[in-house]
Amino acid sequence: MRIAGTVQDSIVDGAGLRFVVFTQGCPHGCDGCHNPETHDFAGGIEREVASVVAEMLANPLTDGVTLSGGEPFAQARDCAEIAAAAKSNGLNVWVYSGWTFEELLEQSRGDTDTRRLLGLADVLVDGRFELPLRSLDLKFRGSRNQRILDVPASLAANVAVIREK
Repeated sequence: MRIAGTVQDSIVDGAGLRFVVFTQGCPHGCDGCHNPETHDFAGGIEREVASVVAEMLANPLTDGVTLSGGEPFAQARDCAEIAAAAKSNGLNVWVYSGWTFEELLEQSRGDTDTRRLLGLADVLVDGRFELPLRSLDLKFRGSRNQRILDVPASLAANVAVIREK
């Protein structure tokens, strides 16, 4: 997989102590993006999924993994492998995506990798970053249009279920 990097012990990319994978490549190109260096699909470095998983599991204090970007759903198959390893080791999974839950649900109808990653996520922070809606007062997100969703409840209801405001 192609990543921009990883971070151990993050407390700003979801609840608890997190291992964060910053995927490389993003089709959204949001103005004012916090990680513009992750946009180029040819940038970053190549890593074997197994080595990312090993790094994730190396810290016994980690509560969960956060898949961020770039755009994790642009590498849904590899991100789903990481998410599956996290879940099988008792870790929760947060995914940040520029696509909305509704867009991902539509994509998942024709893409089993998107469906699998969505199904493994506990929390989805969705929506493109919108600079005019930027707020430093928001928890775990950058602009007011972005939502923090309970993915299992959203999938069960087939509609976005907000976890936190």
